[in-house]
Amino acid sequence: MKGSGHARLTTPNRSPASRAVHELVVITGLSGSGKGSVLRAFEDLGYYCVDNLPIDLIPTFADLCAAAKSRIHRAALVVDIREGEALAQFPEIYQSLHRRGLRLSLVFLEASEEALVRRFEETRRPHPLGRNLPVPEGIRLERNLMAPIRRLADVVVDTTRMNVHELRQFIQQRFGVELRRKTLLVCLVSFGYRYGIPSEANLLLDLRFLPNPNYVPELKKKNGRDAAVRRFVDSRPETEEFVRRTRDFLLYLLPHYVREGKSYLTIGLGCTGGRHRSVALAEQLGEVLEQEGYEVKILHRDIGRAAN
Repeated sequence: MKGSGHARLTTPNRSPASRAVHELVVITGLSGSGKGSVLRAFEDLGYYCVDNLPIDLIPTFADLCAAAKSRIHRAALVVDIREGEALAQFPEIYQSLHRRGLRLSLVFLEASEEALVRRFEETRRPHPLGRNLPVPEGIRLERNLMAPIRRLADVVVDTTRMNVHELRQFIQQRFGVELRRKTLLVCLVSFGYRYGIPSEANLLLDLRFLPNPNYVPELKKKNGRDAAVRRFVDSRPETEEFVRRTRDFLLYLLPHYVREGKSYLTIGLGCTGGRHRSVALAEQLGEVLEQEGYEVKILHRDIGRAAN
C-alpha cells in the first residue's frame, strides 16, 4: 500500500514475560508418506520452512528461532532417512531442544507398506535407502530405523487412506487453530472524508459523531498521535462505548473472514480531515486487536495534510 511516509507496522509492546512463544515443528516419518505436502501446509500457515536441514545444524537453527529478537516465531523442518547414519543422533538432539525456550512438536508420518509401494511405483523413484534395494525391503528397513524417533512423536499420522488435500486439511485443522488470528493482517486506515473514501477499504467506520478536536485552539495543529488529542478523544463517554462495541463486533467478525480464507482486511476509520479523531481511534483499535493476537498495520493517509 502506498502512502506519504506515515505507514507503519505496529508490534505489541510486550514485556519479557509476555513475549510470544517461538514454535518449532519437526516433520519426519517414512519416505512416501507425505512429508513434502505437510511441509507445504505449514508454509501456508505462515511457518518458516526448511527441508532436509543437516542434523548437526538443528540446535543452531533452534537457537536462532528462540532468540529474543528473532523474526522467526514459527518454524517447521523436515528430518528423515536422507540424513543417513547421522539420524541416530536425532533423539538426543530433539530432547535437548526443550531447554531452548521453544514450543516443540514432532509430527511423524507413516502409511501401510502396500500404500507406500504403490506411491513409489507411481512416481518411479527408488527408495532413498538404495537403488539396488527392492522397495518393500527398503520400507521395512526404514520403518525399523525410524522407530526410536516415532516414539518421540506428539502426533502420528497414518496417511494410508489420505490424499494430498485431506492431509493438508488435517495439518491446517490440527495446527491452524492457534494461528487463525495471526494469519489475518488487519490494516487500519485513518482518512478524512473531505479527501475521499479509501477505495481499498473493506469496512468503513465513520467517527464524525465524536467531538472534533479541530475546534479546540490548542489541539488544532496537533494530530491524533499526540497525547493531548488522545486524552481529549478518550475522555468522551461515547468514545469508550464506541471502542467497546467495535471491539466486540470485530472479534466476532474477523474469525469468520479467516475461516473463509481471507488473509488481508482493510478497515477505514474516517473523520472530517483525517488528522485527529480517525488517527486516535485507529491507534487505539490497533492496540486492542494486537492484544487479541492479530497482526496490525496502521496507515494514516491524511495526517500530513495542513489543518484548516
